[in-house]
Amino acid sequence: MSAAATLRALHHGPRLPLVLPGPWDAAAARVFADAGFPALATPSAGIAASLGHEDGRTPPAEMFAAIARIVRAVDVPVTADVEAGYGLSAKELVGRLLDAGAAGCNLEDTDHATGALRDAEEQAAWLAEVRAEAGDALVINARIDTYLHGVEGERETAETVRRGLLYAAAGADCVYPILAPPALLSALATAIGRPVNALAVPGGPTPEELGALGAARITFGGGLQQAAMATLAEVAERLRGERPAEG
Repeated sequence: MSAAATLRALHHGPRLPLVLPGPWDAAAARVFADAGFPALATPSAGIAASLGHEDGRTPPAEMFAAIARIVRAVDVPVTADVEAGYGLSAKELVGRLLDAGAAGCNLEDTDHATGALRDAEEQAAWLAEVRAEAGDALVINARIDTYLHGVEGERETAETVRRGLLYAAAGADCVYPILAPPALLSALATAIGRPVNALAVPGGPTPEELGALGAARITFGGGLQQAAMATLAEVAERLRGERPAEG
């Protein structure tokens, strides 16, 4: 079975939710794989921070190189967050993902040039092109940013469902209504008819709780990289405190 086929099947059980830790480099990927996770999901924010870039500002060549290093480091499928596709054509985007060894991709509907939501029909048409280029070789997770940006008239849920149905029809394997209220996850999954990805955040519901609320897939964004850096900062402070006084 191909890596993409394995990843696709994991979205439907037998153990749900599918918890996908987000490695920001090869060493982190090995830690998560060695812990027994069946697949991983790279976070664009975590990789950006590890490379010294602001979130959303990583040059595409550096992002794909980082994804390739992570894929090479583990024997489990890796899906990659490639933001809004970096302005690449569907053909080039799919080619770079497959060259890097990715089994899937996360594609968001924020237009990074304007910072606003992209037209839903245009996004769906682009996702259909990505699907046509990839065939079954990539699991496409279509991120829906309605709750991130808000929509006119506070109709986020209706617009989320509308976009989700368009993206599903375009060939998305799952949808990711980032920051959706957890209580709505089950209704969104039912209305859209695709597995729903939920973001686990500190202080929010646990992955298990999000699964019980209707999420089939759990990711963490840059949260795990941030937690690791917070731990490293504590180590640094402890080391600094152990230094002998100068003078």
